[in-house]
Amino acid sequence: MPDLAEKGFRAIAPDWIGSGFSGKPDKRQFAYTSDAFINGLADLLKTLAIDQCHLVVQGFLASVGLQYALRHSEQIDRLVILNTPISSDAKLPWSMQQWGLPFVGDMVTQDPLLIDRTLEGGSRYVIEDKYLDIYRKPFLKSSDVGRSLLMTIKRLEMKQSMAEIESGFRNWEKPVLIIWGMKDPWLPLTQAQQFASGLKNAEVVKLEEAGHYPQEHWPREISEVLLPFLRRQA
Repeated sequence: MPDLAEKGFRAIAPDWIGSGFSGKPDKRQFAYTSDAFINGLADLLKTLAIDQCHLVVQGFLASVGLQYALRHSEQIDRLVILNTPISSDAKLPWSMQQWGLPFVGDMVTQDPLLIDRTLEGGSRYVIEDKYLDIYRKPFLKSSDVGRSLLMTIKRLEMKQSMAEIESGFRNWEKPVLIIWGMKDPWLPLTQAQQFASGLKNAEVVKLEEAGHYPQEHWPREISEVLLPFLRRQA
């Protein structure tokens, strides 16, 4: 993000509702379904008076961002995808599925060290405590973040999301950049390549040493391909 700002881009990285430092509403106030997250993103962009943008997505919940792009394509200039489920072959890792299980999920999602295990397990690198502390902080402040995570996993609707993404992007014509960490233990490159082959205007960039969270360890390498892509004329 500092690289983007330095080059004149307005870069915004909001936490999804229920995550990070965003609000953690009760399930009676927020449904934690794909549609609820899509509507939440729509409300955010409307509040910020953003009519058009480049959209960058990463992670398992980022499938919601892709669904937003399909439903509001007129708002999206360019799309960037980093290690995100984009295929019906994509499965939620068992370690994450446990977060939504009765009783087990209630306990696991209240553990701040869940962050350490997930980020380091997905990236396959050690992450410094000064960065992990930022991710841990919401868990240490309130049990609401664990309950929100539990509901997010329980209502992820991944099968339906993948079906919408696979069918919807067959008609997508806007530029797409796919940046893929090759050491991702959960989402293989073949899924990204298959997705890109069905697009009219897509390129795939491989990060040989990166895992599921390439932005955590390889921000410079990402900036080197992201900035030219965003500047390129249609």
